[in-house]
Amino acid sequence: MALIIDGYNLLNATGIAGRGTMGTSLARSRTALLDFLAERLPPEERRTTTVVFDARHAPPGLEPTLDHRGMTVRFARPHREADDLIEELIRSDTSPRRLTVVSSDHRLQRAAKRRRATPVDSDVWFRQFTQRPIQPSGPVDLSDEAEAHLASPELDEWLRIFGETPPAPAGPRKSPGRPSELPASCDFENPFPPGYAEDLLRSQDP
Repeated sequence: MALIIDGYNLLNATGIAGRGTMGTSLARSRTALLDFLAERLPPEERRTTTVVFDARHAPPGLEPTLDHRGMTVRFARPHREADDLIEELIRSDTSPRRLTVVSSDHRLQRAAKRRRATPVDSDVWFRQFTQRPIQPSGPVDLSDEAEAHLASPELDEWLRIFGETPPAPAGPRKSPGRPSELPASCDFENPFPPGYAEDLLRSQDP
């Protein structure tokens, strides 16, 4: 089964809020999201997963197509928006009935339905995806764009949160509050540290 993910749309669905400049914070948020996906997708699913981001937030000089731990990452050049590239990928898919498109954008959902692919809202898909176990893997492979922005203490923290090294044991603590739309039976906890992607949210304000 192939998977196309609307990157920033999914990033918004995670409920991340953060501080920092557009370049550094957004690069970290992208990498955190990609690592989170890679840790829960088995290798065979990573090979058929494409994550698409808008080109206007791409770091200068970054290639339009990257490999991130077996997944294909596309920045929508020369397209103006990720939606344009995603629609093109949907149209060109040779087995659309085996394709899942993750986005809450109605335009992309209609494009998926026209080809009999399966559209899924980002928030729904994300809640389901967080229930997946972490796959056995090697050390975390941070991409060049994020590694350049992470100081040593930050790198240690990212490896602790997103890598294979378990955190130190802690005493009992209260569970974080859950969004009201989640069912009571859903054991969901936002995997991202607080304080990320506030710049992304601000960029979407009118």
